[in-house]
Amino acid sequence: MMSFEGFYVVLNAVDGDGMMVVPKNTDELIEIRLYGIDAPEVKKCKKLKLDEKITRKPGAFLMMLGKMSMKFLIELIPPGTEIEVRQESKNRIDVYGRKLAYVYLKDGRCVNEELIRNGYAKPYTEIFCEELHHYQNLSIFAKQGKKGLYTLTDAF
Repeated sequence: MMSFEGFYVVLNAVDGDGMMVVPKNTDELIEIRLYGIDAPEVKKCKKLKLDEKITRKPGAFLMMLGKMSMKFLIELIPPGTEIEVRQESKNRIDVYGRKLAYVYLKDGRCVNEELIRNGYAKPYTEIFCEELHHYQNLSIFAKQGKKGLYTLTDAF
């Protein structure tokens, strides 16, 4: 499978852990799912029902948290932001056909990491990720520090 690593321009955030991008030199539309993280859903779907069951929180509350995550992501990477995309050697595409990737800002910060560090996403443990241990540590500090969504809840 061919890698799509390289430089892109952000069109918009799809939710708290996904975005639409285009390569800098074409108009090919690509959806990226930020690898190794999970933000609450922004609309009703199967995953929201599962999250309701696991967290014992109402869907409306979880969707509100999802919208907060999405707002943070938009502030971090507003439309027009140039990003660099990197992938692991395995798990390059999810079951929905989205590209799984680490996204980096020009200043070197990893967007995936920033969402967890600031409490707007949690580590995603369903698919192996080389950064999982690091993301789990960042998540503990965000939770203990009551950052981001953790100002409103202890789980999402």
